[in-house]
Amino acid sequence: MLSEALTQPVFYYDLGSPRCYLLAERIMADLPVVPEWEPVLAVDLGIEVVEPDREALELLVDERRMQPLRWPQQWPPDGRTAALAATYAKHIGRAVAFSLACFRQTFAGGRDLGDESTVLIAAAACEMHPSAVLKGIGLRSVTTGLDQAVARARAAGVTQLPAIGVADRVFTELEEAAEALAAQTGTQR
Repeated sequence: MLSEALTQPVFYYDLGSPRCYLLAERIMADLPVVPEWEPVLAVDLGIEVVEPDREALELLVDERRMQPLRWPQQWPPDGRTAALAATYAKHIGRAVAFSLACFRQTFAGGRDLGDESTVLIAAAACEMHPSAVLKGIGLRSVTTGLDQAVARARAAGVTQLPAIGVADRVFTELEEAAEALAAQTGTQR
């Protein structure tokens, strides 16, 4: 049984980041505690969005026996609408399902993240009604929620993505976060 004092880890991610996608595909299985999923925008955190090392990422995907990466033509992707939709999805308890569907549309399907139809296809994949999503991303409370998530990430010390907050520490590697959580729970890794 987990300690009552255990702090839930927080997974900070940008839907336009292939590194965040790769971590998202593993995080639920590889952490001893289910994390809170916190969508943010790298650009709002002051994190420079650079062209990824596609070859290295493709090799990593191949090693993990994942579906091959299909790179969207638009780079860097405009993830603001998707981040708002993920924030809305979080408000209705669908952050994980929506975010994984959105990542997969972008990096396994090669679709443009900035295209509203990509967001709506991802939403439909997790049973979110397109009209509700469109209304949700236009809500002031959703915009405020995304801004607050960015502020929380900044306050936690997030300087690169993906990031996993564990108590008062931030990790960029899943294995390090898992070890910190194992130490916190008193379990072996």
